[in-house]
Amino acid sequence: MKTRFPTWKSPAFKSCTACAAAWALTLSIISAAEDAAKKADADKPKADEKSEADYRNWLELGVGGTWLKGDGARFQQRQNLRNGAFGGVQDFHYEQDVGKKGLFQVDGRGMFDNHDYSLRFSLDNPEKGYLRGGYRESRSWYDGSGGYFPKGNLWLPVYDDDLAIDRGEAWFEGGLTLPGKPVFTFRYSHQFRNGVKDSTSWGDSTLTGSAGARGIVPTFLDIDEQRDIFEANVKHTIGKTDVGLGLRYETSSQDNSRNIRWNPGEAKDSYTTQRDKVDTDLFSVHAFSESRLNENFLLTSGYSFTTLDSDISGYRVYGPNYDPDFAQRLPSPDSFDGLVGGSQLQQHVVNLNLMWNLTDRLVLIPSLRVEKQDSDSESFFDSPAAPFSSYPYGGASDRGLLDVSQSLELRYTGLTNWVFCARGYWLEGSGDLDQRLDNLGTRANVFNRSTDDTRFWQKYSVGANWYPLRKLNFASEYYHKQRNNDFEHETDSTPNLPASPIRYPAFLRAHDFDTDDVNFRATWRPLANLTLVGRYDFQFSTIDVTADNLAKTQSSEMTSHIVSGSISWTPFSRLYLLGGINWVSDKTDTPADEITATIQESKNNYWTANASIGCVLDEKTDWETQYVYYRANNYADNSAAGMPYGASAEEHGITTGLKRRVSPRMLVALKYGYFDGRDETSGHNNDYQAHLVYSSFRYRF
Repeated sequence: MKTRFPTWKSPAFKSCTACAAAWALTLSIISAAEDAAKKADADKPKADEKSEADYRNWLELGVGGTWLKGDGARFQQRQNLRNGAFGGVQDFHYEQDVGKKGLFQVDGRGMFDNHDYSLRFSLDNPEKGYLRGGYRESRSWYDGSGGYFPKGNLWLPVYDDDLAIDRGEAWFEGGLTLPGKPVFTFRYSHQFRNGVKDSTSWGDSTLTGSAGARGIVPTFLDIDEQRDIFEANVKHTIGKTDVGLGLRYETSSQDNSRNIRWNPGEAKDSYTTQRDKVDTDLFSVHAFSESRLNENFLLTSGYSFTTLDSDISGYRVYGPNYDPDFAQRLPSPDSFDGLVGGSQLQQHVVNLNLMWNLTDRLVLIPSLRVEKQDSDSESFFDSPAAPFSSYPYGGASDRGLLDVSQSLELRYTGLTNWVFCARGYWLEGSGDLDQRLDNLGTRANVFNRSTDDTRFWQKYSVGANWYPLRKLNFASEYYHKQRNNDFEHETDSTPNLPASPIRYPAFLRAHDFDTDDVNFRATWRPLANLTLVGRYDFQFSTIDVTADNLAKTQSSEMTSHIVSGSISWTPFSRLYLLGGINWVSDKTDTPADEITATIQESKNNYWTANASIGCVLDEKTDWETQYVYYRANNYADNSAAGMPYGASAEEHGITTGLKRRVSPRMLVALKYGYFDGRDETSGHNNDYQAHLVYSSFRYRF
């Protein structure tokens, strides 16, 4: 049965607090603003009139809300709009001259219940320096729905799926920019990320009839992360060379948990909590130089050194609820407790780049990069359940690598209306990894492994731009990318058995990646007010694996096609039209999906479309309407053999709005939107339909 939405004058619409409040406020703002503008025009001589550009400062207020039927969490995630009422200061700007060349500015925004806040101030003088600072916070919404199992129409909403993560930063920076002197800058930043979001690691349920266990129970991640960054830099020009030095110190703290529910509503109903705590200290120093040797040579160089210390702790426990007490914990083979440990990393990076103008039309750019990295890690944990004993375990690893990469780029503009470029990139790397796990109670070695690896990465690309006519141009690029990884396990105590889970990835001897990509683009302006753009991309990739005592096997084949086009047309000065369409075909084939129906062929095919129309109704009124469309149809019901995946969804969104310049100082705007989303992957449990009403008022001064 289709839902009937209320009209503007119906009682149902008036019962929606957000909609009614926004509409009433808009009407009152328009009426009051026009009355005030008429009074101001009557009192002020015509000679004193100013244009909108004459006012440097402004305050813009906004209020609105959404009226929704269906899954609010899905709507919020897809449209990035809050379900309910919101409002506040949409935009604020104030600036004031300080002395002859100084400028003080304040910008702000605060949309309450949207968790969208920002405040920025700056005091700048180009001959002395600057002071800046501010705070920002934004929210991303997530849908905590789990999976849907078609057989029996099984859908398990085990908690409120309306999830969100807040991200924010408070910062301050200053710089000393005296003419002819070294430039000094300092910046401090405190960043955070906290809240709850969904995870794709779903729990099992056996409420599937005869189908057995299926992973459809939703899981959530509890996020609490903070980071403090201190940066200091100095830059100076000596002759024809710019030199610089920078320091960075960073501390971070993460206290995250993954919370999984198993078999809800069944006798073996249980919960898993895996807590991961990581504290880090990072120190980095870098130096660079940029030298103009002469008119034909530009040399740049850089060096950085970074050291990173990390401390880890955590546990993975089972029980009758999330994060159970010690007495409530249940035995499980993959649980652990009392995890402590840490790692140390040191990294050196050197960069050299040269731009050589061989002729006025030919430029050669060779570059070299060398990276050396060493790290060692150690950890201890208790594993209180079979197959491990109750003894503590200790693990350690050491990793070293050396990568040397070179690139060569050539640009040529010697042919009229043509630009050619070619680039080659090569990387040769080698490394070693030692791993060990011991039972500290029995002093028995669980596994001991030493692996040497080499890698070779190469990429070649060619491209050209052609301008046959003043209003027509074509561009094309092709590249081939190849990466070869070879592994030699000098020591490996784990048995060569398919059922040995701790052997992965020790059975790998080679892992190779190949990619070919080509794209074409055309831009045509047949008329001064009409622009057409078209683009086609094709990419083909293969992944090959060589395992112990087996021949080389192609593990997957990926094919992508992307076709896109856009149009921009202004029939006359008071009207414009914009449109665009994109079609994507993305498929991954593996031998496994041909052998068993449990594994599906991976598809990510979809297309999107958008259109906009804007019109100047009169000297004071503008109208704009936008439409967006999304469609994916990749769902395949293989529930008899496995878990059906593949996105199948359809979404429409349309917004229309009016802007009315009441006077050079005042502008009033009203926007209405309608959104419709249908999701077959979730058995239509994530469908939604929503109305948006939003109004704003801007005052310049």
